[in-house]
Amino acid sequence: MLKKLKIGNVELQNNIILAPMAGITDLPFRIICEKYNPGLVVTEMVSSKALYYNDEKTKQLLKTEGEKRPVSVQIFGSDIDSMAYAAKYVSKIADIVDINMGCPAPKVVKNGDGSKLLLDLDKVYEIVKIVVKNSEVPVTVKMRKGWDNEHIVAIEAAKAVERAGASAVTIHGRTRSEYYTGKADWNIIKKVKENVSIPVIGNGDIKSPEDAKRIFEQTNCDGIMIGRATLGRPWILEIIKSYLEKGTVRKIEKKEILETILKHIELEIKEKGEYTGIREMRKHICYYLKGLPGASAVRDKINHLESKEEVEKELVDYFSYIII
Repeated sequence: MLKKLKIGNVELQNNIILAPMAGITDLPFRIICEKYNPGLVVTEMVSSKALYYNDEKTKQLLKTEGEKRPVSVQIFGSDIDSMAYAAKYVSKIADIVDINMGCPAPKVVKNGDGSKLLLDLDKVYEIVKIVVKNSEVPVTVKMRKGWDNEHIVAIEAAKAVERAGASAVTIHGRTRSEYYTGKADWNIIKKVKENVSIPVIGNGDIKSPEDAKRIFEQTNCDGIMIGRATLGRPWILEIIKSYLEKGTVRKIEKKEILETILKHIELEIKEKGEYTGIREMRKHICYYLKGLPGASAVRDKINHLESKEEVEKELVDYFSYIII
């Protein structure tokens, strides 16, 4: 189950991958997760059109300073020229270029991007082909199982992606119409694995080490991608690795939780300044504190604090008295 994974000419030290998440997997969060040694991390998705038009704010998403390698950069779009340009641009920075064909957000699909591409398999092929042609590094694709229950196209789409030269494909076992509701269908991952020869990475509802073991057993996938389970729990990456390797799960002590939050705050402020960094951290702190005793009162208080000093003091005080 746990093994090295080769994607094109890039060898990952293990096959546990941090998923791209918009508004979450920025540089500070990726650095926090890298402490727990995933085989690969993926950036937030980057608009190919925005890169094409030289948008400075978008270029900020491509910072990788201080990161462990390898790093995959995810791009999205449906315009051939801008996807070709983006592939050229990001492959100078990234170890792998990933194409988003899974995002369900209305503002993305209304432009024909993300999971909307799954309604046009010729376009899927065309986009992967042009990105592969213009990229200096291996290209991968992340997709959903289809648009809705009438359009379950993951097998055909994965075959098209392979034909077009992609080096791996990630399958999220939900349709676009399901968003993140219901239960991920791991059976579709198994079917894709049976139909293509490039590595297949399974994604969706991997919330625990037991889930990780089960998805490997049920689908025979080559790797797994963990997204929402890392929110407030970046150590889940290491816990899954340890469980697959040795069958053991270590307990996370409150000292480690506090140290991780404080390091995360420091990284966000270094990257974005105190004003923005503290505001960005509010959602992360909510995730870190979820399920801890008396957390809601502390969260409410922190959501109104504006300085690093105040937030840190509140957290240190809180962790000094809680028992977990």
